[in-house]
Amino acid sequence: MLDLYVDGRSVLHRLGPGWKILALAVSGTLLFAVDHILLTLGWLCLTLALYLVADLPLSRAWQQIRPALWIFALIFLAQILFNSWQLGLFVVIRLAVLLMMAGLLTLTTRSSDMIDGIEAGLRPLQRLGLRTKGISLAISLTLRFIPVLTTVVQDVREAQSARGLDRSLFAIAIPSIIRTLRMSEEISDAIDARGF
Repeated sequence: MLDLYVDGRSVLHRLGPGWKILALAVSGTLLFAVDHILLTLGWLCLTLALYLVADLPLSRAWQQIRPALWIFALIFLAQILFNSWQLGLFVVIRLAVLLMMAGLLTLTTRSSDMIDGIEAGLRPLQRLGLRTKGISLAISLTLRFIPVLTTVVQDVREAQSARGLDRSLFAIAIPSIIRTLRMSEEISDAIDARGF
C-alpha cells in the first residue's frame, strides 16, 4: 500500500529521485516563504502541467487533495473568522499545491529509488557520524505517508458515507487515526524484522 508508484516512461519518471525531492523542498519553501497569490497560482498551473508531462490524468491531482477537502474547509472557515476570505482561499490553494506536488513525487518515484536518492544526498553527513540510512528511510516514509493518509481518510469517508455518518467528524477521524496507527505498527514491525 505504501508504494503508490504509477509505471511510466515520462521525463518525470526518468528524472533522478534526488532532483525531484530537491524540487519539492525548494517549491514548498518558496510557496510558504513568498506570500504572493500570483506565485501560488503560477505554481498551481505548473504542478498541473507536470501531471500532464508525467502522463497522469488531472484526476490524479484531484485524488491527492480530495480527501483533505474537509481540512481545507476548516482552515478556510478559520481564516474567514479571524482574517479574510481572500487569505483563506490563498492558504487553501497553497496547501493544495503542496499536496499535489508531494503526490506527484510519490506517483513518479519508486519507494526504493526514493530511499536511495535521499541516502545519496545525505552521504556527506556520514562523516559527522549520522546514520544516513535511517534518516533517508524516515524522510521517504514521511513523503510516502502524505498521499497514503489521504487515501485512508478517503476510504473511511466512503465507508462512513454508506452508513450515513459522512457528516460526523468523529466518525471519520477516529477510524482514520486507528487505521493509521495500525499501518504504522505494521511498517515498524516490518522494519524491525529486516533488522534495520
